[in-house]
Amino acid sequence: STTDKPILLDNVPDAEAFISGAEVAVIGFFQDPQSPGAEQFRRAAGQIAEVPFGLSSSAAVLSHYGAAENTVVLFRTVDNDRRDLDMSSGEVDAKKLTRFVRMNELRLVTEYNPVTAIGVMQSSLQFNLLLITDKMSPKHPERMRKFRAAAELYKGKILFILLDSNLESNERVLSYFQLKKSQLPALAIFHTPDDEHEVVAVDDISIERVQDFCNRFLQ
Repeated sequence: STTDKPILLDNVPDAEAFISGAEVAVIGFFQDPQSPGAEQFRRAAGQIAEVPFGLSSSAAVLSHYGAAENTVVLFRTVDNDRRDLDMSSGEVDAKKLTRFVRMNELRLVTEYNPVTAIGVMQSSLQFNLLLITDKMSPKHPERMRKFRAAAELYKGKILFILLDSNLESNERVLSYFQLKKSQLPALAIFHTPDDEHEVVAVDDISIERVQDFCNRFLQ
């Protein structure tokens, strides 16, 4: 619950367990847990229910992660990456901190939108797999269940992305892949360094179908 956030992390084993237990974890490194920056951190923690927030004032934990004081660090397990935000200037409030988390959180399946686009583009993973589909479809929950299960198999290799065809801001992505809405749902795999990509229309998503598509492209 938000009343338990952020969790106090007093030692390195606790911090390691905290990070490894989530797809995205955020830790605020504050020497003074009652500082104005730490207060803004607590406010942001209360606004993002699904992301675990931890707070540490331990010199050993700061040293272990090479973090500066008054810094918020977002850890992503999906591509073993991290993002640091300097809070020392006093200019970062809860609203800016919330936006920082939303921009940089990547999960097993990340929904693509104008906010998450920045995190997707900055990901260390060179392969992206998009499921381009109508989120309003009655088949959507089952498709997502299978897509997420397939994502588990490629963790750290391919970034799995959900792209809702209903969003106006996503229309340019459809045109890039030369897809019409009548051809959806579709899978599109993309290699970011050279823009090489492949697209296939799929009526039914299955883990095997996703695996076959990914493996052929990777080879």
